[in-house]
Amino acid sequence: MPVYLVRMDHPDGEGWGQHVAAHVLYLKHLQEGSLLASGPLKGTPLRSGFLIMKGANRQEIDAMIAGDPFALEGLIYDLRIEEWDPLFGCLSDHATGALPQELKSIFP
Repeated sequence: MPVYLVRMDHPDGEGWGQHVAAHVLYLKHLQEGSLLASGPLKGTPLRSGFLIMKGANRQEIDAMIAGDPFALEGLIYDLRIEEWDPLFGCLSDHATGALPQELKSIFP
């Protein structure tokens, strides 16, 4: 199943504070299979979060993000979603195994 990197930037203020608990509860629900990791980014000009998610396709990821309370309340200032292939490290179990030719000798 493909892995996606998701970055959400949020405006600071009252709206964020009112909906952050619902957002976290929603993400905890996603942990049951689709959310591999999540957390805030440090030192960014806006409140920002980073999620590592897996889904059948980009449309499935879009639908999960659309159900997030921050999305429902219009509190996502900027959203970036990229498909990612974690070739090595603690998430390598989620890799596609489709290595570039240049790396095949490194990963037998």
